[in-house]
Amino acid sequence: MSIDRQDIAGAATDSGKSQIHPSSFQPGTLLFLVALSILGSVIGVQLITTLGVTPNTSIIGAMVAMILARVPMQICARFRSIHLQNLAQSAISSATFGAANSLLLPIGIPYVFGRPDLILPMFIGSALAMLLDGYLLYRLFNTKIFPAKGTWPPGVAAAESIKAGDEGGKQAQVLGAGILLGAVGGWYKLPMSAFGTAFIGNMWALFMLGLGFLLRGYTQPLFGVDISKLYIPHGIMIGAGLVALIQVMVLIRDKKPTQAAASSPEIYEGSADFDRKRILGALKQGSAGYILIAALIALGGGLVGQLSIAMLIAFVAYAAFAAFIHEMIVGLAAMHSGWFPAFAVALITLIIGMMIGFPPMVLALLCGFAAATGPAFADMGYDLKAGYILRKNGRDLAFEIEGRRQQLFAAMIGFVIAIPVVFFIHMGYFEKGLIPPVARVYVATINAGVSFDVAKSLMIWAIPGAVIQWLGGPQRQMGVLLATGLLIASPLAGWAVMLGLVLRNIILKVGGEKARNKMEVFAAGVIAGDALFGFFSSVLSGKGK
Repeated sequence: MSIDRQDIAGAATDSGKSQIHPSSFQPGTLLFLVALSILGSVIGVQLITTLGVTPNTSIIGAMVAMILARVPMQICARFRSIHLQNLAQSAISSATFGAANSLLLPIGIPYVFGRPDLILPMFIGSALAMLLDGYLLYRLFNTKIFPAKGTWPPGVAAAESIKAGDEGGKQAQVLGAGILLGAVGGWYKLPMSAFGTAFIGNMWALFMLGLGFLLRGYTQPLFGVDISKLYIPHGIMIGAGLVALIQVMVLIRDKKPTQAAASSPEIYEGSADFDRKRILGALKQGSAGYILIAALIALGGGLVGQLSIAMLIAFVAYAAFAAFIHEMIVGLAAMHSGWFPAFAVALITLIIGMMIGFPPMVLALLCGFAAATGPAFADMGYDLKAGYILRKNGRDLAFEIEGRRQQLFAAMIGFVIAIPVVFFIHMGYFEKGLIPPVARVYVATINAGVSFDVAKSLMIWAIPGAVIQWLGGPQRQMGVLLATGLLIASPLAGWAVMLGLVLRNIILKVGGEKARNKMEVFAAGVIAGDALFGFFSSVLSGKGK
């Protein structure tokens, strides 16, 4: 069940006369979105091969639209619309993450593995998975699982930047101060996005994220223990992820609205029953889609003639299940913290596949498929959150639903443009040795194999991960966020999160709820400033922060 025009018509009846949202397919707008998507695709490919990471280019797209809006020509007048600027940031960010994380990285795995003949089936499967990924988040956005009221920090940063550019005044000054601080901190290589996020997200979730960063950063220098080599973070994520999946299933089965929905009925479109049916419909479509894509990869990769029927069925079933779990974990982590451990979760999928006993070639395809899912899902959440804020938090429900639909179209334009861009330039990059570094990590893991000790460690540490996730509940995602921090080696980010949480408590105690809005706008500016500095310093100098 999708959000269709019948839903919009019903919403319009409740909300009165609705605004008209700009269309992604107006000729001038479409040309602009295509140009931004080409730019975003090239940026994504360039940076993931040289730096190993992909920047969030949302704010760049919005800035280009803002600059064009200042050009004194009638043809540029359309770019003054904050909603068109929202479409711009949706298209460029989708193209960037899609080209880098969902397309180039997966096909880099069979290339490094020495099987360039598998690139084409991997590319086709990855492209389809990317498109399905983005569509599923669109379907699941503003439901019990991924509510619009969720944090989605980069989305908040993009929205506040666009609003400030449009409104000016004191809010623009507060945002500008945050951008300046974020940029200055970025100059000194400080993790300012982590600092800014601490003022916006769920405090328990962010505390666990910060704790994970600190534990990963200091267990080896203080105690001589490398928790990564012991696969402790991976085990905790497996346990937390499985419990998170169970919690999602419980939420779906519960016909009662959540506490948030009961206190604010406008949070979800329609009744609790409609929300439940919408989630179930999306999950059924997603499950069927992932099974078909996994089967297509198996067929194109020649697995049909090489594996037994039982092993072939196991591959398709496990690949589809892993893709589903991957996007759930990545999406939940992204919503609560703005960080998503896509590379690490794909590695976990690979390790479990090795324990099942899949041959090396099968593992290469499995890992590529898993890596293709998640990033597009999370990025779509950021963009829809930005649009939700700009559309005044869904006050006009018909306008909100139509705006979200246009954002889906803009994102799909970005994804579709990224496909031919990557297809035509990937071999030139690969032949020059420009391959996403994490692709080499995956292949090295396949070649090394998994020992009994690794399997034992994963099972042992899955237990505390499951317990922490269960105790925190689905609203805090404490286990998933702890594992996310443990999987990322960034102790400075841990200190930044903890400092931000302390300052947040002090500000709210001194200034009360009146101070919350300015604090969050300032924090959004910090995130935006850090993203802008990181983007321009990477593009101009070719060096990461």
